[in-house]
Amino acid sequence: MSKALIVIDVQKAFEHPSWGKRNNQNAEEHIKRLIDYWRKWNETIIHIQHISTNPKSLFFFEHDTAHFKEIVQPLGDEIVIQKQVNSAFIGTDLEKILHEKQIRDVVIVGLTTPHCVSTTIRMSANLGFKTTVIADATAAFELTDHKGITYDAETIHSISLATLHGEFADVKSIDEWLKEMS
Repeated sequence: MSKALIVIDVQKAFEHPSWGKRNNQNAEEHIKRLIDYWRKWNETIIHIQHISTNPKSLFFFEHDTAHFKEIVQPLGDEIVIQKQVNSAFIGTDLEKILHEKQIRDVVIVGLTTPHCVSTTIRMSANLGFKTTVIADATAAFELTDHKGITYDAETIHSISLATLHGEFADVKSIDEWLKEMS
């Protein structure tokens, strides 16, 4: 296979009500299906964990909310990379690890679609990796713009994926991707 599954920020912090309404409530179950698939084939899984040094942040390293959600807990031999910004490539060894393992194809899933997922996908493509995002293994929250207009989570998710598809990544559903792999 020689692909890597990159699981971004599936952390308890995103369970906090301050985020607002979310789409794709089954994203974590789909991510777990992909993790199980990768484990079955003994392929590279890289878990990305957003860590903050700000004690007021839900991602503060000493808070329980910075921990991974139980459904996607890394196993002892899986790679865990901690980051402090949106892109999993900035300030980390992610690119070096992918090159050392001679991985050119990455599948990216996680939270949230318009933030860390999108930023990592854009950098992945710009660095020359063939990048796929699994649409139903990502999720977004509602957002309010500079004019005070609130956009629902499904709209944010769909537009975020539209800005990636064809230029930075192939956007597929989990079922489409798994069918291609079989």
